[in-house]
Amino acid sequence: MNKSIKSYDAMLPFEKSEAYGFESLTDEELLAIIIRSGTKQCSCMEAASGLVKHTKGQGIIGLQRLSVNELSQLPGIGRVKAVQLKSICELSRRMARQNRQSMPRFTSSSEVVEYLMEDMRHLPQEHLKLLLLDTKCKLIHVETISIGTVNSTIMSPREICRQALLHDCTGMILAHNHPTGDPSPSREDILATGRIAKAAELIGISLIDHIIIGDNTYISMKDNSMIQW
Repeated sequence: MNKSIKSYDAMLPFEKSEAYGFESLTDEELLAIIIRSGTKQCSCMEAASGLVKHTKGQGIIGLQRLSVNELSQLPGIGRVKAVQLKSICELSRRMARQNRQSMPRFTSSSEVVEYLMEDMRHLPQEHLKLLLLDTKCKLIHVETISIGTVNSTIMSPREICRQALLHDCTGMILAHNHPTGDPSPSREDILATGRIAKAAELIGISLIDHIIIGDNTYISMKDNSMIQW
């Protein structure tokens, strides 16, 4: 066995990013790369973990609300790193603003499918994507919520509603692929969608549609009246 090859869990964040891509990193690991070096009392990973905990459940979104002075007083951070973190927050804000300006507006299921089809039709596992919309049905955020197996994926109402609240949307669309190529929804697809719709309704957000993508074909639950909202 080649002992120079580390296991996934043993890899440092920088090593993991090179081997598996930045999307494989947790929020803490991404922050640790930015922080780079900690102190004798606090490693960069400990500093990153403490930073996320300090946001009191808000996660990395909470960094936007912390001042340079607040950040610099946290273990392992200091003023220079605090300024760097706030600079990255500002870059992220500007990138998001530019991205919103170029985001599409969805008025039909076919427009959603055109946006997603080529990215999802050939995936070997089921991916559940969440598209969050503003009052004019303009896309403000898209995220992969879960990755499942060849024939199933996890649809967590709690996580979906959490993301919807974090991004202050008014409507959302679910989309997942069927690697078999057949977009016909399973009984569980329909039941899970109903649970999510009810949960979203309780927090004042509308589940507009759930689209299932096959191989160059799709089914819109809304268009086919498969479930009532």
